[in-house]
Amino acid sequence: MTPSPEAIEALLRGEHADPFAILGPHEGPAGTFARALLPGAESAEAFSLRGGRLGTMKRVDPRGLFEAKLRGKPKPVKYRCRAGAHEWWITDPYSFGPVLGPLDDLLVAEGTHFRLFDKMGAHPIEHQGCAGVHFAVWAPNARQVSLVGDFNDWDGARHPMRLRRDVGVWEIFIPDIGEGRAYKYRIVGPDGVVQPLKADPFAFASELRPKTASIVAHPGKAEWGDSDHRDHWSSVDPRREAISIYEVHPGSWQRDEHGWFLSWDEMAARLIPYVVEMGFTHIEFLPVSEHPYDPSWGYQTTGLYAPSARFGEVEGFARFVDGAHRAGVGVLIDWVPAHFPVDEHGLAWFDGTALYEHEDPRLGFHPDWNTAIYNFGRREVRSFLVNNALFWAEKYHVDGLRVDAVASMLYRDYSREPGEWIPNHEGGRENWEAAEFLRATNRALYGTHSGVMTIAEESTAWPGVSAPAFDDGPRTALGFGFKWNMGFMHDTLHYMSRDPVHRRYHHNEITFGLHYAFSENFVLPLSHDEVVHGKGSLLTKMSGDDWQKFANLRAYYALMWAHPGKKLLFMGQEFAQRREWSEDRGLDWDLCDAAAHAGVRRLVGDLNRLYRSEPALYARDCEEEGFEWLIGDDNANSVFAWLRKAPGANPVAMIANLTPTPHADYRVPLPRDGRWSEVLNSDAECYGGSGKGNLGSVMAEGGAARVNLPPLATVWLRCEE
Repeated sequence: MTPSPEAIEALLRGEHADPFAILGPHEGPAGTFARALLPGAESAEAFSLRGGRLGTMKRVDPRGLFEAKLRGKPKPVKYRCRAGAHEWWITDPYSFGPVLGPLDDLLVAEGTHFRLFDKMGAHPIEHQGCAGVHFAVWAPNARQVSLVGDFNDWDGARHPMRLRRDVGVWEIFIPDIGEGRAYKYRIVGPDGVVQPLKADPFAFASELRPKTASIVAHPGKAEWGDSDHRDHWSSVDPRREAISIYEVHPGSWQRDEHGWFLSWDEMAARLIPYVVEMGFTHIEFLPVSEHPYDPSWGYQTTGLYAPSARFGEVEGFARFVDGAHRAGVGVLIDWVPAHFPVDEHGLAWFDGTALYEHEDPRLGFHPDWNTAIYNFGRREVRSFLVNNALFWAEKYHVDGLRVDAVASMLYRDYSREPGEWIPNHEGGRENWEAAEFLRATNRALYGTHSGVMTIAEESTAWPGVSAPAFDDGPRTALGFGFKWNMGFMHDTLHYMSRDPVHRRYHHNEITFGLHYAFSENFVLPLSHDEVVHGKGSLLTKMSGDDWQKFANLRAYYALMWAHPGKKLLFMGQEFAQRREWSEDRGLDWDLCDAAAHAGVRRLVGDLNRLYRSEPALYARDCEEEGFEWLIGDDNANSVFAWLRKAPGANPVAMIANLTPTPHADYRVPLPRDGRWSEVLNSDAECYGGSGKGNLGSVMAEGGAARVNLPPLATVWLRCEE
């Protein structure tokens, strides 16, 4: 059928909604007819992919439109183009059939496709005998979508895409290109307005900011050597394993000699040995996904599937994870499904409509961060996010996701005044769509990737954050493996900031958290959030003069490492960084040359090694049977003592004296008579303390021992009988 002049004009302007109906070879009663856009060509000939000549093309429009009747029934075809003395070949994208199939359409429509990252985005493949890249993007309300990139001069008329109408996915196969090509999507909205060029939501790589184009890339790496690490974590219950997390902002842990970011390979050479030396079990990175704005620290991401270009090629991140695993270190990443920035190249109003977000700002706008909130009730959006969680576990072998800002997702009135939010259909404040999304994510991850864990940053008393998300269980149960214990962090830091003379009146700031310590599977976080925005470093939060600040910090760390719950410490705090953290610079590593700072660093390393070697300290972290109070009511002396225990393990007693007054022969009840070794003393001279202690051990008789308690110090005693 000969297209109308209006259709041809729309095609040449890049506005035709069904280019495959006009372009490429088409069979008919009179044979095969081909039409092609070949900009710049003065003449052209058609050939099969194997080189057989099919006919001479006739230019029917000076803007590069050619037509011809071809011999046989060729598909695909390519053209030899000439202009003056120049000659080039173009393989016709419109002579190829679709790559996606009916099963993809069905699963996409249901929101049950768990391999979207193998279908959407840009994939170098071989299709119908030709190497090239397949592109697919979801834009159901668009009038027309074109692929633009460095391979077509960013011309929206060159490569309009095919619409799969049932699911709103646009696709095209571009032959003869491969990895490293920059691209975006030109989208005409339902009102005919051309949107700003959009980056690919499923892009596996991106340009370095301030550029924003997506890059064709293979995610992950071809060969891995981490099977021993992954097999171990697949075979254990992480609740009963030692987990000590070193939280890292990859852009400011260290910088190179020019003040620029380390590449992933440079970071691997420095960070992995350091973490092994310090005894941490895991590294947790602040978000590694692509983001345009450095001061967002990655929490306002525009490329959920792309490791940031700041740190080099995407395979570099895979090499880092592989190297960490070979060294016995797990890698966690912060994941941000709560909201996204409204940069014009990103997801906001993606196809000219509120596609990924809610249109109503009472549901779709986050007042704290001026960002958009995902529409968790839309199955395609939920599938996009669930697939992203699966993507990091599969393609990059990450050991887990720390999910950011969960509380902001769970409550419709989060940071909103009355009238600024819409109740749910029951009239309540709960966002059940977000809760179901989180449940679905955890079910998908735990159901397909044994050994992977999820951790929620959830700051409220939502019930069952780390309870299994069974289909027939309570809908509040979210299915996370662990939850950050924000109450522990807030209460204990408040306590440690107080002058010791006043601590007796705030004894409950240490004891209260142990009333609910086993209500969830907790991680104790001393995170980046506590050392920014004018809060100072952990050292500067401690009370007293400089010596007392260091003593308080050492005592606090030793108390925390003996407290029920897994451990997390933000980078720099392991050597008592003095300055508040800033993403603009590396840490103050020169401090490690000073004795007081070196002592704190040595203490943290010893805490990690003891914690990992003593099952009593971790094997029942999430169960009440692993904890027993020894002294919980001596507020007059600000002394705390408890026992950590586990089946078959020697129990460990923790005694903390959080005043500057030493106590000689202080009576501590102990459950077994005999020798108890002093395995740790935060006041030891090697840590920068005064050296007061118990000469290596104490003897328990009649259910108690006389213990020397150093000032502002914590000691650990292990039963040897």
